[in-house]
Amino acid sequence: MSSPVLLSPCTRVCRMDERLGWCRGCARSLEEIARWRDADDADKQHILKGLPPRRAQLQREGRWLEPDAGPAEPLC
Repeated sequence: MSSPVLLSPCTRVCRMDERLGWCRGCARSLEEIARWRDADDADKQHILKGLPPRRAQLQREGRWLEPDAGPAEPLC
């Protein structure tokens, strides 16, 4: 039995916050976005685990952007 596929956290809002260095839509760094496609499940889990506190910080600072209402397919 195979393990479930870990989906990209991309929300189709690809705008980097220059001060924090995170995407304002998914809260990943450019480096994390670039390696997502080829990352193994352990690396993806590590990335995903770090996103909630980043999202909370972006929200507290008024920098969080809501997901795009377009197609559900992630861009990255």
